Amino acid sequence: MNQDRAAHDFDNDEITIDLTELLSFLWGKAYIIILAGIVAALVAFGGTQLLITPKYTSSTSMYMLTRSDGNSGLTTSDLQTGTQLTQDYMELVKSRTVLEQVISVLNLDMTPEELSSTITTSNTENTRILTIQVENEDPELAREIADAVREAASVTIEDIMEIDAVNTIEMANLPENPSSPSVMRNTAIGGLLGIVLAAGILVLIFILDDTIKTPDDVENYLGLNVLTSIPIQEGEQKVKKTKRRTTRKMARKMKR
Repeated sequence: MNQDRAAHDFDNDEITIDLTELLSFLWGKAYIIILAGIVAALVAFGGTQLLITPKYTSSTSMYMLTRSDGNSGLTTSDLQTGTQLTQDYMELVKSRTVLEQVISVLNLDMTPEELSSTITTSNTENTRILTIQVENEDPELAREIADAVREAASVTIEDIMEIDAVNTIEMANLPENPSSPSVMRNTAIGGLLGIVLAAGILVLIFILDDTIKTPDDVENYLGLNVLTSIPIQEGEQKVKKTKRRTTRKMARKMKR
């Protein structure tokens, strides 16, 4: 019965947290939290610079001409149809036929799936302009792949979709600065994670700390009423320790 009652009491125990006391505790440890954030930010910065290989992105764009009529020009219907078909063109750009042609022309040591993962296609809303972006560790190779993909895709799109022409708007550029990783973003994320981790550990320490420090703790944890308390200052403690040592020394001399 006693064991059942103890288990029942244990189940009914609730951990109450004084938010004011918790915030005061965290404020007192603010230097630890800030230091942890700085250290984590430095680690993220160094790891980004030393461990992550930078990648460069080259982009090229082309225009889809679905109909050409010298008398009436392009109609609204033509434009709407061409815009809808742009989604089909984006899929054809990353088709196996196009990718295998690019790998063969540039003699790339990668599979079509690996090449496809480096290619991103996008379409400006309400236009027939298709943009191709290629990401690679070598900026020169990124440009070559982008141009090769555009050329191979142009031929494939003209053959399959039977459109009049695919005109090049922009040749692939040679990227000068890496597009990833973002050093500033990784550093900021690292600093934020350091702060959150340090704060979480401190909160856990605060919750698990069941030592009695104040008269309120005596009443809360032991259920006893504190009649009075005698404050002892740090200086008084040192004086008492000094007096005790002097008394002991005098007693030893008296015995001798």
